[in-house]
Amino acid sequence: MDDVKTRTEIRAQNLEPTNLGRTNLEQTNLGVTKRRIVERLKRADAKVSDLARALEMTEAGVRQHLDALAEHGLVAARPGPTEGRGRPPTVWALTDLAQDLFPDRHDDLTVELITAVRTALGDQGLARVIDARGEVQRAAYERAVPKRGPLRARVEALARIRTQEGYVAEVVDDTDGAGVLLIEHHCPICTAAAACPGLCGSELALFREVLGPKVSVERTQHIVSGDRRCAYRIEPRARRSATR
Repeated sequence: MDDVKTRTEIRAQNLEPTNLGRTNLEQTNLGVTKRRIVERLKRADAKVSDLARALEMTEAGVRQHLDALAEHGLVAARPGPTEGRGRPPTVWALTDLAQDLFPDRHDDLTVELITAVRTALGDQGLARVIDARGEVQRAAYERAVPKRGPLRARVEALARIRTQEGYVAEVVDDTDGAGVLLIEHHCPICTAAAACPGLCGSELALFREVLGPKVSVERTQHIVSGDRRCAYRIEPRARRSATR
């Protein structure tokens, strides 16, 4: 079965997350002058006087725009290299947040690599690559998740490592009181998962392996399928069998 979808197919199914194509600087509402300042700082950190000279503006005008950009967390001032005696000059630099204003093709590259792997190695080859990734994850998860202890504590350990990986995970009580729900409010690999559903299947299998055969893990919500979050019902297998 073909496990890889093209980006066009992903868009058509409305599975593409909002960050699939990062915001282009030309499409923002920063205004022409602020965009020019951001573009200039992308090349190098600069003093107000340098920006004023490069943009043919007054220093007061540059400061006004920098203050506005700083309020939005896009630029920050810091001490620059020392120039002779006295205090080092203040230079302005882009923050990490500002990097999102520029095109980012990580998602495109991910889908292209998935497609290339399938083309070169076939479905079985792609499955082997996914399995290899799963083995690396399993080793890390088994170090982080206790093999024994209360189920909730073990799932909370799993949630912590998932949050470290960008999934914004939390654990809440299940409504029937039999177990817990592992909820992931974000999927940092959503584009790749939409292109290659095997990744989601691999992660579900990973949870089951790490938590062990005495624990039941079922996915009840799925971002790639259109849900707002991914959710997993996790409960003791003995309890689950008794309720059937």
